[in-house]
Amino acid sequence: MRIRSTRSIRSTALAAVAAVAALAAGIPAATAAPTEATAAPGDVVASAPSAFHPLPGQPTNTKAWKVHYRSTTADGAPNVVSGTVIVPQDGRTGPRPLVTYAVGTVGMGDSCAPSNNLPYGTAMEANLIQQLTLRGWAVVVTDYEGLGTPGVHTYTVGPSAGHAVLDAARAAIRLPEAGLSADTPVGIMGYSQGGQAGSWAAELQGSYAPELRVKGTATGGVPADLLRVADFNNGSYGSGLIFMAAAGQDAAFPELKLDSYLNPVGRLLVAGMKENCVAIDSVAGSFKRISDLTTSNPLDRPDWQARLNQSRLGRTAPAAPVYQYHALGDELIPYGVGRTLRSDWCARGANVEFDTIWVGEHVSGVITQSLAAGNWLADRFAGRSTHANC
Repeated sequence: MRIRSTRSIRSTALAAVAAVAALAAGIPAATAAPTEATAAPGDVVASAPSAFHPLPGQPTNTKAWKVHYRSTTADGAPNVVSGTVIVPQDGRTGPRPLVTYAVGTVGMGDSCAPSNNLPYGTAMEANLIQQLTLRGWAVVVTDYEGLGTPGVHTYTVGPSAGHAVLDAARAAIRLPEAGLSADTPVGIMGYSQGGQAGSWAAELQGSYAPELRVKGTATGGVPADLLRVADFNNGSYGSGLIFMAAAGQDAAFPELKLDSYLNPVGRLLVAGMKENCVAIDSVAGSFKRISDLTTSNPLDRPDWQARLNQSRLGRTAPAAPVYQYHALGDELIPYGVGRTLRSDWCARGANVEFDTIWVGEHVSGVITQSLAAGNWLADRFAGRSTHANC
């Protein structure tokens, strides 16, 4: 009897997942399965024309494609993630920078995925993305693991998100229609959940995707320490994020058995969160304490603490420069969490420029700082000196 190799089994499983993902997106399954030779992180396993509209029907002079690409889970297993590649149609013939853009919290239901909303002008950060395409930059927007593809979204699982952000850049570069190349300069950008994802991409890039020509990472409102963020939000306006994050961690690590800690009200709330978007999830979960929805607090358990600490940032210096910004009055992600990340990176020799947003709160920070973040990336693409302030 012929025994199939582990590599062959993994490739076959990947092909099956890719086929399911492609069918869900309306892409012919025949285009979905990668061969064993091409099933590497960042490979495009399916693609189809899409569109980019910041508002319904608003023209952008861009072309877009929805892609499914190979990535990697937090524990190192192959998976398939979806995303959107957007390229300006401005006649540019020379090298064009690429920004791999990580969106903030949109929710956990598949309908919330950026790739399902960018074509219709209903994506939350589309106007911020347009600021980048107007500079002549290509942009790729990941949907993250399990958001728009089979399975539950692994919300706040940092290593998974970092892989998805880096592999999105690889996929955009490998998509022939995008017109990019291996020499394409890459920038990483994200805020809030996207700040966590972008920061993880920055930390992982040197080891996971060293071939990418990453010039810098602009990251803001970063939930760098999930245990501190959970304690800060317990019973407050942002408490729904705790339960979304618990569901995301449980999706990545089923041995955590979240359901065994929830009471009937908690099970009902978390089940609803997995199907809805952030507007509903945040309201439904607000001003609730962990004790209101559980029989015992999972965050007191060593296994939960270990997994949440697996997503903690600051233990690896990003290989490329970082522009980090945080609102002093952030009501969701404590300012001190951002400052600690800055200190941890600086202590490890990272090139960090930290900027305090003196007026505003969490949501406004991504808007008011978008121009500064874009200008900082433009300086990196132009090869100008950084202004680190560790």
